[in-house]
Amino acid sequence: MLSDPHRLLKAISYAAEQHVRQRRKGVPSGTHKRTPYINHPIRVATLLARAGIEDIDILSAAILHDTVEDTDTTPDDLRRKFGETITNIVLEVTDDKSLSKAERRLLQIQHAPQLSDAAALVKLADKVDNIRDLIEEPPDWTATRVKEYFQQARQVVDGLQNPHPNLLQWFNAHYAQRPTFDK
Repeated sequence: MLSDPHRLLKAISYAAEQHVRQRRKGVPSGTHKRTPYINHPIRVATLLARAGIEDIDILSAAILHDTVEDTDTTPDDLRRKFGETITNIVLEVTDDKSLSKAERRLLQIQHAPQLSDAAALVKLADKVDNIRDLIEEPPDWTATRVKEYFQQARQVVDGLQNPHPNLLQWFNAHYAQRPTFDK
């Protein structure tokens, strides 16, 4: 049982406010609307909960994992609202948007083995949800971009120290469904 569900609900509310105008890149089948961005961090936290993770700090960090990277939220904002532990987890999985996409992806691969156990859980759940999205709600990306994302995700996950077995199984199952482009 969650030790303090109010802290988790506070994180959900804050992330929803920060991501309010954002949408995911994919388009759900049969619609012309892109899904609200907040669905992604909620799915990441849900994956962690399904895997048996009940630590409120990890679940809250999962909900907040893209706030510094993709909104105007600063690390100091997170520290004031959620404390050092959650902020540190979020910062470990945050890309530096001032770098090129290629540099950010390379750094994700290089940093994967050094992630804390908590950050590795969030990173792996994030990769599971991202590749699930690429399969089920594909964005308007080139085949090359999709292939590169799957390759980079595989490298990040392979670099994680002691990945959670359920999350790794789910990643591998989705990865096996990746599109093939050699036709």
